[in-house]
Amino acid sequence: MKVYRLLTEDDTSAFCHKVSDALSKGWELYGSPTYAFDQANGVMRCGQAVTKDIDTPYSPDMKLGQQ
Repeated sequence: MKVYRLLTEDDTSAFCHKVSDALSKGWELYGSPTYAFDQANGVMRCGQAVTKDIDTPYSPDMKLGQQ
């Protein structure tokens, strides 16, 4: 079973740490990162999709970040 997450964060080092943490837990980059202006909050935001193969069946209740 493969699960998918979209990591997002303001354009700060926190985004890089979030992605690095996911990679250290076995998640793999999926596609290219994205970068856009969040007009409502007046900041640049980053996004990166990641996937991971897991042994447990998918459930909408599972906490993806804990996989």
